[in-house]
Amino acid sequence: MDVWDRLAQRLPKDNPLQVLPKMDWAQQKPTYQQAEPALIDAALQRALRRPSGNWFVFAASADVRADRPFGTTVAGAEIVAWRDAQGSLHVGPASCPHLGADLTTGKVVCGGLICPWHGLRLDGGRQFGWKPLPAYDDGVMVWVRLDKVGGEEPLDAPVLPARPTGPQLAAVARMEGVCEPQDIISNRLDPWHGAWFHPYSFAQLEVLSAPPVDADDDSDVFTVAVTFHLGRIGVPVIAEFSVPEPRTIVMHIVEGQGVGSVVETHATPIGPGPDGRPRTAVIEAVIAQSDRTGFQYSLRAAPLLRPLMKLGAARLWRDDLEYAERRYALRTKGSR
Repeated sequence: MDVWDRLAQRLPKDNPLQVLPKMDWAQQKPTYQQAEPALIDAALQRALRRPSGNWFVFAASADVRADRPFGTTVAGAEIVAWRDAQGSLHVGPASCPHLGADLTTGKVVCGGLICPWHGLRLDGGRQFGWKPLPAYDDGVMVWVRLDKVGGEEPLDAPVLPARPTGPQLAAVARMEGVCEPQDIISNRLDPWHGAWFHPYSFAQLEVLSAPPVDADDDSDVFTVAVTFHLGRIGVPVIAEFSVPEPRTIVMHIVEGQGVGSVVETHATPIGPGPDGRPRTAVIEAVIAQSDRTGFQYSLRAAPLLRPLMKLGAARLWRDDLEYAERRYALRTKGSR
């Protein structure tokens, strides 16, 4: 009996941790028969038909500050964002209305954005031909509404998934890939690949239920039993995957440690790269909660834990972006 077997015997039955048995990667039960392409594609097509109100996630809330401008590109539109002295969010075109200077290189002074070329000051309202864009801060992510890009009926606020209501620990990671948002969403609509493609993070994965090809919105949920693990230590949970709008997929933990915790994956188009192929940003928020006493210590250690949470998300998405990029390449083969 090795040390892991002895540890497994000592752990209480109600302990959220378990010692995972040794298993050779190739000896897992194959999942290709369950991962039916028609089922995954039908779920994706339903997701793409849902309204977004033309809202796009563009950053973590913490990335937009009152001491400097934040710049990015969404669907080819260059935008700048900053906060005023009261912490209110302002978003608009990144081009100065005077001579087109890059406002993301300006300075925020007393709540206003000052252009570095000639000192034109913007306070967030319509000025000198500069028009602000509708923006929304949900406390974890910041969104911008681009009606010309989205082409849908505008909504006053983005479609937000349910989130933890009590004390929580949130971390947001960002990665970019050569693909389109639908390739990111279709990756997460294939939960069957988890333990095969990410054996360092997932074990004992079983899809308990999946929506049929002709599912309606009320039943459009994937339910998965999975064990998150680090080495031989695992935390088993049951999670549900759903798609509230066409560029967002959400995992809710519904049983096990951290019930109520969520992982939100947002796929935001950036625009074409130098090679003409599309780029998409994966902006993922891990929002953790727990009713266990020890979670309070995690909250105190948030500055140390957030970078580790981001690293974990980035590791997964380095692999999953290969999946999404491959899906994009196959999907568009012959059209370029």
